[in-house]
Amino acid sequence: MRYGNGSGGFAVDEGHPQGLRIALLGPLRAWRDGTPLDLGPVRRQAVLAALVLRADTQVSQEGLLDDLWDGRVPASGHKVLPSHVHPLRKALDLADAGPKDSVIRSGKGWYRFVGHKVLLDVTELDERAAEAREAKVSGDASTALDRFSEALALFRGEPLAGLPGHRAAAERRRLLERRFALRLERLDCLVLLGRAAETLDELADLSASEPLNESVLALRMRALYAGGRQAEALNSYQDMRSRLSEELGIDPGEGLRRTYDAVLHQDTARLLGAAPLAAQPLPRRTVNDLPGDAGHLIGREAELDRLIAPTAPGAVSIMTVDGTAGVGKTALVVRAARELSDRYPDGCLFVDLRAHSTQRRQSPEQALQRLLRSLDPTIGKLPSDLEELSRVWRATTSALRLLLVLDDALDADQIRPLLPAGAGSRVLVAGRRRLAELDADRRVTLQPLASGAAVSLLGHIIGEERAGREQEATHRLAGLCDGLPLALRIAGSRLQNRGAWTVEYLVGRMAGDEHRLGELSVGNRSVEAAFRLSYDQLGPEQQRGFRALGLAPTVEFDVLTPATMLDMPSYDTERLLESLVDTSLVQEPRPGRYRLHDLVRVHARRVAEGAPEEALAARRAAFRLYLDAGRIASDWGAGGFPTGPGPTGAPFTDWRDAETWLEAAGGELVDVVGHAAALGEADYACWLAEALCDYLVRHGRYHESQTALEIALAHVDQATDQRMSAALRSCMAYTAVHQRRYRQAGIYATEALGLSRRRADPGEEARAQLGLGAGALSVGEGDRAMSHAAKAAGLARQLRNDWVAWMALVILGLAHQFQGRNEEALGFFADALAHAQKEGRPHMLGRVLSCAADAHLRLGRYGAARSRFREAIDLAEQVGDVFLCARSLTRLGTAEQGGGDPGAAIALHHQALLQHQLLNPLTEPSYDWLEMDIRSRLAYAYLATGRVREAREQFQAVLDVHSAREHRADRALDDWDPHA
Repeated sequence: MRYGNGSGGFAVDEGHPQGLRIALLGPLRAWRDGTPLDLGPVRRQAVLAALVLRADTQVSQEGLLDDLWDGRVPASGHKVLPSHVHPLRKALDLADAGPKDSVIRSGKGWYRFVGHKVLLDVTELDERAAEAREAKVSGDASTALDRFSEALALFRGEPLAGLPGHRAAAERRRLLERRFALRLERLDCLVLLGRAAETLDELADLSASEPLNESVLALRMRALYAGGRQAEALNSYQDMRSRLSEELGIDPGEGLRRTYDAVLHQDTARLLGAAPLAAQPLPRRTVNDLPGDAGHLIGREAELDRLIAPTAPGAVSIMTVDGTAGVGKTALVVRAARELSDRYPDGCLFVDLRAHSTQRRQSPEQALQRLLRSLDPTIGKLPSDLEELSRVWRATTSALRLLLVLDDALDADQIRPLLPAGAGSRVLVAGRRRLAELDADRRVTLQPLASGAAVSLLGHIIGEERAGREQEATHRLAGLCDGLPLALRIAGSRLQNRGAWTVEYLVGRMAGDEHRLGELSVGNRSVEAAFRLSYDQLGPEQQRGFRALGLAPTVEFDVLTPATMLDMPSYDTERLLESLVDTSLVQEPRPGRYRLHDLVRVHARRVAEGAPEEALAARRAAFRLYLDAGRIASDWGAGGFPTGPGPTGAPFTDWRDAETWLEAAGGELVDVVGHAAALGEADYACWLAEALCDYLVRHGRYHESQTALEIALAHVDQATDQRMSAALRSCMAYTAVHQRRYRQAGIYATEALGLSRRRADPGEEARAQLGLGAGALSVGEGDRAMSHAAKAAGLARQLRNDWVAWMALVILGLAHQFQGRNEEALGFFADALAHAQKEGRPHMLGRVLSCAADAHLRLGRYGAARSRFREAIDLAEQVGDVFLCARSLTRLGTAEQGGGDPGAAIALHHQALLQHQLLNPLTEPSYDWLEMDIRSRLAYAYLATGRVREAREQFQAVLDVHSAREHRADRALDDWDPHA
């Protein structure tokens, strides 16, 4: 086979194991044995691209940094590269691969990508291009055309799309220039094969994009000449000559002048080749029913290439194009059919089956009668029975090579009777449904246009000059249309017909979901009407499911969310979702995750408004699901959430299950709080923000916690649960302490204390006391910290709240420890451990064990410190607490050194540094503090082994971090860290 599924268009040899594949001719992607790999954020992808582009070559760290940061190396310098290379190795390497087997090798100051065992699309591009040129040189223009088409099909958009750095930019330009050259060579083959008419539209587009490119004009002149348009070819040369003279002050080059001379003297052999095939006239078609081409087709190059690529000879080839309403299916298949038409001399036929139309749907019987009369208007009376008609159709087409376009198809039963019988015929089917039951050779699922293509389409419609004057507004308008060609064309048409309107004005009219679809209507074209036709085709269960999906609080969701909203078993919900995917109303961006196109979501919500009671129940069920997950995942336990609905009957087996589900939601958790607030569900907004606080903070997602709480606080006065006013402020204090914003933490905790006392709420008073105690401890006020923590501990005993008691005892222990009273601190830590063991949460256990180990370390009890640090590290690894793991590893190293093994200490400090690199310096406030702590301990370990130079380097690194930190942040007391 030539193209493998899931391989991004790679050519592979029959029987060759798939292995590792990397594609650069579009967005950077990779597969291992056909399974897509997660390559992380764009900066990490840029690291991989820089290495792959110089495969099997050692690349210095300085070179990589310069490639990616354009000479503006980040403050973390070389330390940033391992934080990208390590996860890339995890993603790309086999599970059991060691350092010597990794595809990314490294040494002192360099990295190297091992490319000889990796399949790269750029390598495939070289091979196809070389085969094409070899065939062309040997006179086999037909084979050369196929190979050039295959080479161009490898491009999936802009190469290295979105990757930063001058190396990626330079390669992007080079590959785009190469694609341009390949397109010209392919078009040259068409001219040599006597199919010059097929090249003119594309050459016109190339000329428009490269008006001074002489190679493009030379080829276009030859194509015009082949079509009998000698005068037009000569005039185009004169136009180019004038432009070159006016703009560059030069004359046309020798190659273009020779082409002009050959056209002038009608030298056909020089222009079109001497081969007999090139001199023969184009075959004449018996019939061509194709509708007029819609014109400018933008952003569909890869899909078009798939549809027009050569097919296996001797069989009827079927190709399907599916996608949501308005995504441009008809325009694509009509353009493909026009480009293919010269290959089908016996006829090009088109039938609109009207599956989603205000007109009556076309039956197979009606379609067959029309097709037969198109081929032979004198055929006479035809049978009305479908079976008889099919027999006549098969007999009529058995000797013909036809191209048949079936537009707006409903299902396979509508299509099968219409398939021609002639070997080599091709059928293009377009429809909103995915026709899985139809045996197709190629399937294209058409997605909305990417941002750049959407903006280009708008610019084409309203004029580049007008779009250029309002670039930002044009981008926003393209975003509001979410890349849907129908929406873009309607919006562009409205601007065309209203010259006084600015793009910004139309953007303003489309603000808010309630106005968005209303503005996307002109004449008899309407985005909402197109969606409504799809909705009307659904069964009752599908319609109810579609309405519920419009109410989902996140853009992307799994099966559990709609299952909860619909009160259906997960298996039945998945079946329902997959059926909606098949109708193109729902997208499945990755296995098990679903979403609606932005405009489809707006339509779904509007439809749901027609059943307000159903909508309210579904919406609250979704909020309840996230609320249950947040509360179950929280270390605060049931006692931490005394008001609001309790998690009874929640679909999570334990806190790990709930946490895993929340993690899959990614960065959309804040949107759930915002969604509740926007819908007037103030209580749910407050409950959700509180429930998610501990989960987000424990995972270092402080800004998300702060944002969710700020949204909820803005609506707390509308909430019926009066506890929320104090609770949210305590949550803000809890978050602020971890962000090292101690002054703000004190303000929020003081406000929470006053509110809780006025309401006589001991639970919220205890949390407020904890906030004040943690803040006081953080700024070195040990006595005040003890006072607040003791009050919180007393309230915890009264409330029987293990989390509050644990936190209060940890603060008391740390306050005593910082005063040098380590024995007393150990007593508090022992009591805290007992409360943590009741809850059984690894984070609570690991943190108190690490604190107790610190006290033992200060007392010189190295054996006791080692055992507790090891337990803390195991627990931190269970929950992915990178900070606690790194902190405990470096202190374990100090304990090993104290026990007489500085070599083991050095190894542990280096492990801690590797963990530290997994943290995000932009979101982790204690990032610098932890690095300085680790490097200081490492320096002392080096001194203990007599390695003075290495120790000096580490001490200097500490000073460098401290110096850089002073320029970035306010000074704060670093004697204690909230993660300690």
